[in-house]
Order: sequence, then structure tokens, then C-alpha cells
Amino acid sequence: MARKTTKKTAKTKTTKRLRPGRWLLRAISVVFLLMVFVVLLFSVVNPPTTLYMVQESRRLGGLDREWVPLENVAPVMARSVVAAEDANFCNHWGFDLVAIRTAIEEGSGRGASTISQQVVKNVYLWHGRNWSRKALEALMTPLVEALWSKRRIIEVYLNVVEFDEGVFGIEAASQHYFGVSPAALSDVQAARLAAILPLPKERSASNPSKSVRKRAAAVLDGAATIEADGRATCFES
Repeated sequence: MARKTTKKTAKTKTTKRLRPGRWLLRAISVVFLLMVFVVLLFSVVNPPTTLYMVQESRRLGGLDREWVPLENVAPVMARSVVAAEDANFCNHWGFDLVAIRTAIEEGSGRGASTISQQVVKNVYLWHGRNWSRKALEALMTPLVEALWSKRRIIEVYLNVVEFDEGVFGIEAASQHYFGVSPAALSDVQAARLAAILPLPKERSASNPSKSVRKRAAAVLDGAATIEADGRATCFES
């Protein structure tokens, strides 16, 4: 009888040791399913706000923002932000490995963040350079790439990106800087709006500095190039 009791006790201890692992697996599964749900949700529902917008709204006492569908935005605007921020947007799955490798070799993170990564950060996460946010961004970016179309990624990006203090989205930015709708933006205006990213609080699209003008000229050329070589087809078709 003593031997049977010993075996039963050992078996019970083994079962108890396995339980934490099972709970961890369940927790990971729940978190993953939650991420899939929120990514799927915003593939069809427009994000009403973001954490950063809420923070800025509290700080400033309000924001200037209005959602606009991509079909109501001049096509050159989408090409301009891609040329400025992520020229290989149509050719990667969320991470531009060439840009990352170049940034590492240069000892800088500049230019390594894709539009897809920026959308994940802006819509789902918070601003700041810490490893926990970067880890979540790395997990969620492939999900967004898998469950959203490239056109949807550009549409959301243009509607949540900051263009000036308290000015979010291309509708507000077009009116703020040029007094026109996004559909009426000229090539030069679109290039200047893209050129002030990613430092909109330090740059102006309507009163551009010499460096912004130079960058806008490069964006203008880049937008024309990606249209000509087919790198804009994934979000224009």
C-alpha cells in the first residue's frame, strides 16, 4: 500500500508541475487570438482614434482630424509618402530587410521602419523607443500584412499620421497647410506634405525650409519613379 501511495503522490506532483505550462500556453493563445481579432477589426472598421491622439488631445485640448477614404485622396499623395518613407512598400511583407541592414551598418535606425510598422505603432501601440513596444510591433506587423491589403495599410496610414501639432490625417493636413481637399492636392503639395515626415512638428509644408524643399524635390522624383517602375501598383489597383 505504501508503494501505491508513493506512486500516486509522485503522479499528482507531476500533474501539478505541468499546469503552469498549460496556463502559459493558454495565455499566449488568448493574446494571439486577441491580436488577430483587433487586426481583423480594423481591416474593415476605421480606427476611431489612437493612444497617441488621445494623449495629444488631452495635452492640446483637442485635435484636427477627419477620416477620408483613399479614393478621395489624390493618387500622388499615396505615392509621395511611399517614396518618402518606404520605397519598397509593395515588395516586402512588413519589414524592409535591406533598409534594416543598411541602418545597422550605418549605426542608425533611420529609414528602417516601414509604413506597415508605423501603422501598427500608431494604431495599436504607443510611441517611444522601448523593447516591449518593439517586440509587439514585430509580432503584429506580419499579421497586418497578412490580413490587410496594401491599399488598406496606406489608407489607414494617411488617416492617422501626424502632420503638425494637433493635425492628424491627410484631410486635416491638406486644409491646414494649403486650404484644399486631399483630392485637389498638386504633385508639389503632396511632395511637401510627405517631406515633413517623420518630423512634422519641426517642419512646415506651407512654409518649407531649404532642407524641406530639397527633400520635397527628391520625393517628387521618387513618386514619379515608383509609378513608372510598378512599385505603386499594390495600392493603386
